[in-house]
Amino acid sequence: MRIGAGTTNPIPAPTQPYHYIRSCGAMDTKHSVLEKYFGYTSFLPHQEEIIDAVLAGTDVLAVMATGGGKSLCYQLPALVFGGLTVVVSPLIALMKDQVDGLRANGIPAATINSSLGRGEQKIIERVILEGRIRVLYVSPERAVQPFFLSLLTQADVRLIAIDEAHCISMWGHNFRPEYRRLRALKERFPAVPVIALTATAIPAVQDDIAVQLNLSNPARFIGSFNRENLTYRVVPKARYFPRLVAYLREHPDNAGIIYCFSQKATEELAKKLQEKGFSALPYHAGLPDSVRAEHQEAFSRGDAAIICATVAFGMGINKPDVRFVIHTDLPKDIESYYQETGRAGRDGEPGDCILFYSRGDYGTIRYIIEKEGGDATRKDVAYRKAGTMLDYCETAGCRRKFLLDYFGEAYPEERCGGCDRCETPVKVFDGTEVASAVISCIRGTGERFGASYVADVLVGSKSARIRENGHDKLPAYGSGYTRDQWLLFIQEMVGKRFISSTGGRYPVLVLNGRSREVLAGDLVVPLAEPRPEGVIAPETGDDYDEALFLRLRRLRKVVADLDRVPPFVVFHDRSLKEMAKIYPGTGVALLRVYGVSEAKLKRYGRRFLDAIDKHCAEQGIGPEQRSG
Repeated sequence: MRIGAGTTNPIPAPTQPYHYIRSCGAMDTKHSVLEKYFGYTSFLPHQEEIIDAVLAGTDVLAVMATGGGKSLCYQLPALVFGGLTVVVSPLIALMKDQVDGLRANGIPAATINSSLGRGEQKIIERVILEGRIRVLYVSPERAVQPFFLSLLTQADVRLIAIDEAHCISMWGHNFRPEYRRLRALKERFPAVPVIALTATAIPAVQDDIAVQLNLSNPARFIGSFNRENLTYRVVPKARYFPRLVAYLREHPDNAGIIYCFSQKATEELAKKLQEKGFSALPYHAGLPDSVRAEHQEAFSRGDAAIICATVAFGMGINKPDVRFVIHTDLPKDIESYYQETGRAGRDGEPGDCILFYSRGDYGTIRYIIEKEGGDATRKDVAYRKAGTMLDYCETAGCRRKFLLDYFGEAYPEERCGGCDRCETPVKVFDGTEVASAVISCIRGTGERFGASYVADVLVGSKSARIRENGHDKLPAYGSGYTRDQWLLFIQEMVGKRFISSTGGRYPVLVLNGRSREVLAGDLVVPLAEPRPEGVIAPETGDDYDEALFLRLRRLRKVVADLDRVPPFVVFHDRSLKEMAKIYPGTGVALLRVYGVSEAKLKRYGRRFLDAIDKHCAEQGIGPEQRSG
């Protein structure tokens, strides 16, 4: 019988390892469970401390960046505790991926969701009561239904996990009202520890999560927002499509997400990429549910390499091997941008975050803010957030440092080496003449306009507005750089306080004391030299056998299709790269590879070892070069 959308695996029967786990102490077994069932030899930052708190019976609030390993913080305790762990998750696709991954590691897991028929649901309810399920995934709506709560009271519930917990908060950027009823779980099971997890939550959201879930003096763990494996780049948007195509052709085997602002844009871009020979599909809220599910499934399974999406393709994307996230339009705020770029490189391998930027996109954001309505305070907040997004795009400094500073995290290094601003040294020149032109233009226009208008005057725009205002007669009109370069100069001057910006809904550039010192010749203004457009992302080399890696990827796809699971459920790219580096020749050696659990060794090991053996024989790679 079909259990869960797209899954044919039956409910696993209880086996000896689970009896063993139930009989052991938590502190004695967490490391052996980590290696035996997940194939890892060490924890990621904060994971062990969070797991220890959960195993001690403490309520926990964990804020960990995407890719930080949140799911392990409840999956491992589920095995150590025994009994049933209930996980509240917002999306059916995410539940299914998690269940597939747990079952591949030999862990009995299931989901109850709206895709199941009543007969399927009855089977799962029975095996829950028989104690044959360790981890159960449910939606927030299902979790608070009286019948479901009654079912749980008859089960041996040991732990409750609330994923994407920011949805519970009235302050959250993905507010979902049904999450606010989840306090019923703590009220029904006051002695059961609850762990709430999210990727981003400012202090106000953290406090609201704790209150709304009725957590009892929760231990808080706030991880770093620094995704070291991601590289951030902002590229001029003009003539972006040929440059996008060039990038995709340089990375033909990589999976990625391309975000567009409108539904129409996603379909147009997907069609243009298909015409160029790329495997691309659109995804947006206007498509029928069945089409969206089909396209997401194709992306997850590797049948489509590229998804062209609106923000409707977002929370709950569980594909770990996304190698790039590209924005063709300006995101509305840093929170959205951070969440969306965070879908790259969840497996810890390198990921590119590329934003094609034009200040003209700010007009679209302003239209959306006004269309969404709300009071003046809410609009002002939205405008300030959009302005900060502009600042990120136009900063002359380190982009990683900018992002971390926004989330209140200090970055100790001056240069990160992982953004376009830090990959090559910034050349500084005496920009006093440039600064004088900017200051003269601001003064000549009456200190009544924002950066875009001032840049238009400086670049010599022939717009009707500039002519009507007479600003085409100013000495600074048509002063020699491109519009994007003038905007960068203006942003840098604001950052260095040579001029000021009023901020708010309609930011206006104004002069200050330092501005007057520049005009008087009393201050020298160092500015960053404009950069050539160059390539989007240089290729980086990795120390592994690429031919073997590609062979193992093809094998993984065949195996995954036979099991009807996404390829990453079989092995992550990181695991395949490690195999292609050490050439394991035995099961013992393969078991030492990252992410290879005992269950996966038993299920998949022979086929992968045979493929490695064949490759080594063809390439003349001897035993002395292999891990035995």
